[in-house]
Amino acid sequence: MLLNHYNASDLLFYTNFLEETSTPGLWGYRGDLVLKGGEAADEKGHTLPPQAVMRAAVILADDKMKMLIGGLDDIHNLPVLVEKYQNDFAEGMKSMIFVVNINNPAQVLIGSTLFYLIPLVQGVPWNECMEELALEKGDFKGQSPADKLVTMWENLQQYKPRYTLKELDAVLTDLSSAKREVWGAV
Repeated sequence: MLLNHYNASDLLFYTNFLEETSTPGLWGYRGDLVLKGGEAADEKGHTLPPQAVMRAAVILADDKMKMLIGGLDDIHNLPVLVEKYQNDFAEGMKSMIFVVNINNPAQVLIGSTLFYLIPLVQGVPWNECMEELALEKGDFKGQSPADKLVTMWENLQQYKPRYTLKELDAVLTDLSSAKREVWGAV
């Protein structure tokens, strides 16, 4: 399965969970997805943390990715994501990406994949996607973590935002100076 291959290849980082849904062969993952790996830290093979990740990624996959939700600190990492993972995108994959440094929401078609891009400086992609899809916690009641992703994917199938369809180059030129806001212990 694709996600197990990613796990074995150190492409999953800060894993929240990786488990099979109630549909055999369909897996769910929540955590970070490595876009650019870390450099070698020593002669023993240890590496530094990744140079770039998709934060709080939500992936539903069998042999191909059916759904990809997550956060990017910089829209310039979208082409990196596409280059690294596009061969694993299922036909008709649903993708909602929350991006810190874009000014306006947009739809971008790259190859045969439509990406919904939404500005987000502070927040969690899972929660923001729930809000975009008008889902509530009760919609996931009694489900395993992986099956919650199936519910999200089923609702994403019906999602039809009115965001402008743009070329990626147009999105790359309409940037904000926003930086991701991080909260932690004081």
